[in-house]
Amino acid sequence: MARGLRPVQHIVVEPGMSISELLARMDACGVLGAGRLGRAARILAKMFLDPGCSTFLSMAGALVPGGMRQVVRGLVERGLLKAIVTTGANVVHDLLEALGFRHYVGTFRADDARLREERIGRIGDIYVEMGAYVALEKWLRKALEELPAEARARLSGAKLIRELGLRLNDPNSIVATAARKEVPIICPGFIDSVAGFQLWTFSDELGLRLDPLGDLSELMTLVLDAERVGLIILGGGMPKHFLMFTTTFRDGADYAIQITMDRPEPGGLSGAPLEEAISWSKIRPGGDFVTVVCDATIAFPLIVAAALEQLSKQGRKAD
Repeated sequence: MARGLRPVQHIVVEPGMSISELLARMDACGVLGAGRLGRAARILAKMFLDPGCSTFLSMAGALVPGGMRQVVRGLVERGLLKAIVTTGANVVHDLLEALGFRHYVGTFRADDARLREERIGRIGDIYVEMGAYVALEKWLRKALEELPAEARARLSGAKLIRELGLRLNDPNSIVATAARKEVPIICPGFIDSVAGFQLWTFSDELGLRLDPLGDLSELMTLVLDAERVGLIILGGGMPKHFLMFTTTFRDGADYAIQITMDRPEPGGLSGAPLEEAISWSKIRPGGDFVTVVCDATIAFPLIVAAALEQLSKQGRKAD
C-alpha cells in the first residue's frame, strides 16, 4: 500500500538543538504546518545560498510595528535582498521609529474611545501616539523642501523613499539602511498611507508629482536582469500582486515562499496559494515554492534564523 511513498518522520526535540536543526526535522516530517514551515526554511536558505538568485521581499500588514523591523533591516544590511515591495504603512512606521517615536504593547481589549481621547492609535494590541504623525508631517515637508524643484516635479515613490532614507540618522531603520545599501523600496500604494495624505496637503504648494511608472520601471529592471528570482511574500494585497506580476515577464519566479493567514475560498489574491500562480506564469512549473498558513510575525523570524544559520555554516556572510 505504501510502495513509493515517503513515511512521515516524527519530530524529535532535544535539549540544545538549534532552530535550523528543528526546522530541518520539521521539513523531514513533511506534513501539515510543520512540514510547510520546514520546507520554507529550506527554500529560503536555498535562495540565499544561490549566487545567481535575486531575492525580493513583499510585505503587507503591521509587520514593522509588529516587531519585524530588525529582521527585515538585517536582511538588507547583509545584502540578501534585491528590493522590497511594501505598503505605505510599513514605510511610515519605520520612519516614526527613526524619528525617535516607539510602538507600545497594548491590548486587544482596549477602550478605544478612551484611546482616542488620549490621542493613541491602536493596531491590534499595538499602540502608537498620534503626535508622532504630526512630527512626521513636519519632517516630510522639510525633506521635500530640500529637494530641487525639478526633482519634485517628477519623483517616483522609490526615489522619494530613498531620499527620505538618506536624511535619517538611525542605523536600525529599514528605510535608511536600504538607501545606504541602494536597495529600492517600492511602494505602489504609498498614497494610501498617512504619509501619502500628508504629502497631498502640500503637494500643490511644493510642486510634488509622484510617478508610479518610475517604481514599476525600477522593479522590472531588477527582475528582468536577474539570473534567477526568489520571492518572499509576507501577507498579500497590492505588494504581493505588484511583485508577482513582474515575474510574468520572465515566465515566473524560480523560488517562492508565501506566509499568509488569508484563505483561498473567496478568490482573493491574499489567500491564493502559490500553486495558482503557475497558471498566471508568476511561478515557473517545477519551481521550488511553498505556502505557509501562519502569522508572519511567528513564521518569518524562524525561517530567517534557520537560513542565516545555514549561511554561516556554508561560510557566507550571515552576521
